[in-house]
Amino acid sequence: MAAKIPVTVITGFLGSGKTTLIRHVLQNNQGRRIAVLVNEFGELGIDGDLLRSCQVCPDESGEEQPVSAVNALNIVELTNGCLCCTVQEEFLPTMLELIKRRDELDCILIETSGLALPKPLIQAFRWPEIRNAATVDGVVTVVDCEAVTQGTLASDLQALEAQRQADPNLDHETPLQELFEDQLACADLVVLNKTDLVDAEAQTQALELIQQELPRAVKIVASDRGQLSPDVLLGFQAAVEDNLEERPSHHDTEEEHDHDDDISSTHVVLHQSFDPDQLQRQLEALVQEQEIYRIKGFVAVPNKPMRLVLQGVGKRFERFYDRPWQADETPETRLVFIGRAIDAAKIESQLLAAAN
Repeated sequence: MAAKIPVTVITGFLGSGKTTLIRHVLQNNQGRRIAVLVNEFGELGIDGDLLRSCQVCPDESGEEQPVSAVNALNIVELTNGCLCCTVQEEFLPTMLELIKRRDELDCILIETSGLALPKPLIQAFRWPEIRNAATVDGVVTVVDCEAVTQGTLASDLQALEAQRQADPNLDHETPLQELFEDQLACADLVVLNKTDLVDAEAQTQALELIQQELPRAVKIVASDRGQLSPDVLLGFQAAVEDNLEERPSHHDTEEEHDHDDDISSTHVVLHQSFDPDQLQRQLEALVQEQEIYRIKGFVAVPNKPMRLVLQGVGKRFERFYDRPWQADETPETRLVFIGRAIDAAKIESQLLAAAN
């Protein structure tokens, strides 16, 4: 019987850089035959599409091939809800299909959504249908260094902490803070990402904040845009499903958990093209007007044969061209917005006003 397939779970808050990290692993896979499960939050497959555009993936022989030559199962998107909430409905059947190909795979990467709790997913590896064929090799938690130091995550949490200190009887934390702590508590490795955006003092501050939340000794490695060797991210041999008791969670005593119902996603698909600078200014204005946590997607640029990838976290935006538009594609602009109480109609109308 073939050995168990090692599975690495990549978790982290919205915009921490999980997809960029996995993309770098695929581009530097060192001959590994890797399958990727992507848990999208929203209806558009932005992250899966971005991974497919990495231009390097293993085929069934283990040879590196252009993405167009790869079996579609190598990158699988689960779009019907947060993976920790839909483990049985979404994850199990997909995992069973991958297990059938266990002789063709060296490892599996699972990118969870920014709202997913790690432990319900890992507990699924105790199920008889999976246990004998796959194991959680390790959990990698990706943290946005600049967001931690600048308070992108912590603005509401600071107000909550002030409340807690003022009222000793108050013992409540926002769902996002609990999520952040649970993701750290489950980690075998913490990737402090986007360190190129902060100075040494801010990086030290982020390290101290993370170390305060870690319940056990876990290595923290700094990263510039997710550029880490697969040897750092793979091969922990932790069999995480067998020692979950050592990874405390806020939800250990709960049979089910609820996310903040106000957090939702919306998307726009526009057939217009945009000047990147003008579009970014419009998006920056929308972030100021609405409580938008994350923006990601693809942009059609006038007189440009390449597809522009745009990602935004708070006030910070990143843009790059990933590949040419394909012959069977119609250049269009597709953006996903994740936030609280988003006004989708206003987003679309303002973007249309900025279109070329």
